[in-house]
Amino acid sequence: MFRTLAKATAAIAVVCTAAGAGLALDEGRAGAATPTAGAATRTASSAGAAFTGSDFTGARKIRVDGHSVNVSCAGRAHRGRPLVMLMAGGGEGLDNMAALQKSLSRTNRVCSYDRLGEGASDQPAAGTLQTMDDTGALLTGVLDRLAGDRPVVLAGHSLGGYIAARYAPGHTDRVKGLVLLDATIPHLTRDMNRTIPADATGVPAQVRDGAIAANEGQNPEQFVIADGPVRSAGHIPVEILKHESQYAEVPEYGPALEKMWADGQREWQRISARSSLTTAKGSGHYIHTDRPDLALKAVQKVATRAAHQH
Repeated sequence: MFRTLAKATAAIAVVCTAAGAGLALDEGRAGAATPTAGAATRTASSAGAAFTGSDFTGARKIRVDGHSVNVSCAGRAHRGRPLVMLMAGGGEGLDNMAALQKSLSRTNRVCSYDRLGEGASDQPAAGTLQTMDDTGALLTGVLDRLAGDRPVVLAGHSLGGYIAARYAPGHTDRVKGLVLLDATIPHLTRDMNRTIPADATGVPAQVRDGAIAANEGQNPEQFVIADGPVRSAGHIPVEILKHESQYAEVPEYGPALEKMWADGQREWQRISARSSLTTAKGSGHYIHTDRPDLALKAVQKVATRAAHQH
């Protein structure tokens, strides 16, 4: 039952410390495809915190607002092309998107980073909760170091997609495109309470309670995943990919959960007048692993559009 709960909670809540074993299984599946990228991350500490450049291949530790942040970059910068920043889901390090980074690096400059509490980056301060302002400030610091004045496309999975979508509207001077890979929905706490009733028992109740606890900050990043309306980022190109099927682990509420998630993905479309929503056929929550072809195509499409409008 624990493994079943872990998989379901990871998919619904995106982050759950109690579901660590299930998350690790999914991380291993994605990371195994590119062992060289994983090796680069493991050797990041040898590069030291004194790294100051932005043109490198592999992993480095950089200092952002007094924190040590693990980053990884690949590919060449091309005139007029944006930097693609990959943002992994909650409970996962940057290795989780290493295969996508490798594929993208053939035609793009692409980077990824571990948020505080994830991967090889510092832990957030004990006993404190991080808000969107905190994680947004960290992302700004990372982009300052890795992108400079160049335009940026954010491509986020799950919680990484949620953070990217919340960040973009306030940073349209820099963020010129978005790719959301089954991003955590904008009103997850509200919608979870509506979908799985208070009198539910067993695994459904555990899934609901685990999701809500994670949203309140009981996750590795100590990050509050707050409900809120979708703000507009103007007319930037946005590609939204949602899973096809994910909730077989909670059959009693599966159809309702699928509807909840689909409705949330449609909410994200409000972020731009140039947004497109696609169902990734044959995919579960980890679209970049189950359908890497679709994830790659979506990022390349947005990066090309962002380059043309810059």
